[in-house]
Amino acid sequence: MEERKGSSEWREFFWNPRTHELMGRTATSWGLILLFYLVFYLFLAGMFVLTMYIMLLTLDDYSPTWQDQLATPGMMIRPKGDQLDITVSVSDSESWDGFVRNLNTFLSPYNDSYQVQTNDNCPPDQFFIQEDSGEVRNNPKRSCQFNRTMLGDCSGMSDRFFGYSRGQPCILIKLNRVIGMLPGKDGQSPSVSCGAKSEDRDKMGPLKYFPPNGTFNLMYYPYYGKKAQVNYTQPLVAVKFLNASVNTDINVECKINSNTLADGSDRDKFAGRISFKLRINDK
Repeated sequence: MEERKGSSEWREFFWNPRTHELMGRTATSWGLILLFYLVFYLFLAGMFVLTMYIMLLTLDDYSPTWQDQLATPGMMIRPKGDQLDITVSVSDSESWDGFVRNLNTFLSPYNDSYQVQTNDNCPPDQFFIQEDSGEVRNNPKRSCQFNRTMLGDCSGMSDRFFGYSRGQPCILIKLNRVIGMLPGKDGQSPSVSCGAKSEDRDKMGPLKYFPPNGTFNLMYYPYYGKKAQVNYTQPLVAVKFLNASVNTDINVECKINSNTLADGSDRDKFAGRISFKLRINDK
């Protein structure tokens, strides 16, 4: 009897035929509560959409509204090797063949024929300023040519092995892109200088820079962003190691020299500099 009574109470709770209540609520009560939650969630969705819309109104498609950047941009090398460790064996082409292919792929957009078609031959030693006219965008913005042949012995044109087959490897250095950055003044372009750490100073030997003096010419700045300056070609500096010691590790540091960029940063050890290890093995 008690089991039957309990079962009957559950059935009556689920649907009461006398009061026409479903789970303790009438159809009107269910309708009102569902309407409340519908309106409530529609209100939340509307607030979210409105907030996103207002936020998007403050954004610029071509440049960041807020730019929390380091005072000095970072640097990177090509080829990178394994954790910035470049180890080659002169007599073993397999040890440097991957580096050569990496450099050729990286430099393909710098081919002179492509640069002539897409970019301008700009006057050197001055910024290439392309201002907008009020609300009228001056887009797409033009870019200056950086021809592969400017890298001389490290272009892969006169020496398709970039010096690796002779134990005189080339390393390419680039400065990270920062929108609007002007890395120099008074006609003085920033330049790259490389040196060995103190314990390896006698091992590195002479260096040769391309372009001459290892400069990032002012005409490649400012950078206006990938969307506004679609054909921008990032300037490079090539460093050729002419007589580095063999069969030993050489810890190399390259840094940017500029009269406007701060010398390094405590926040980022790669700000304005790059360190890597070079080892050239030979019999």
